[in-house]
Amino acid sequence: MAEELKSFPLSEITLHSSKSDCWLTIHGKVYDVTNFLEDHPGGEDVLLESAAKGDATNDFEDVGHSSAATSMLSSYLIGTLDNSSSKNGGVVQQDSKGVKRGGENNVAAKTATLERQGSSSSMRKFIVPLISLVVAFVAWYYYSPKKACCSHH
Repeated sequence: MAEELKSFPLSEITLHSSKSDCWLTIHGKVYDVTNFLEDHPGGEDVLLESAAKGDATNDFEDVGHSSAATSMLSSYLIGTLDNSSSKNGGVVQQDSKGVKRGGENNVAAKTATLERQGSSSSMRKFIVPLISLVVAFVAWYYYSPKKACCSHH
């Protein structure tokens, strides 16, 4: 019979985001990757940043990990994400500035906001340099001195 995994609320998972204690949530499963930080090919900072968000699913998927990397996850599995703590846990109200406020259990809204910020940041890291390169090429092409290929006397 399979051992039942412990369930952790997202608020607890995000507390484990240091070099000495690092947990990640990927696809609703919780992994203690503390011992893997130094061995991670992308560097430990990537994992620590994802740990601070709590849910690293998008970060993990955006990189396109190999099947070998995906299968390694099972050795770090310690539990599952407790979704019940984020459902209807607190009343969400808007203040006069339109900012949503809620109890500590308003984790789902916070997680969704972080995920949107993370994906737009990843896209910006790609698009901004690409646009800069295109603008530089166009400027070079139109403003560089034209040299005649053949001189006719």
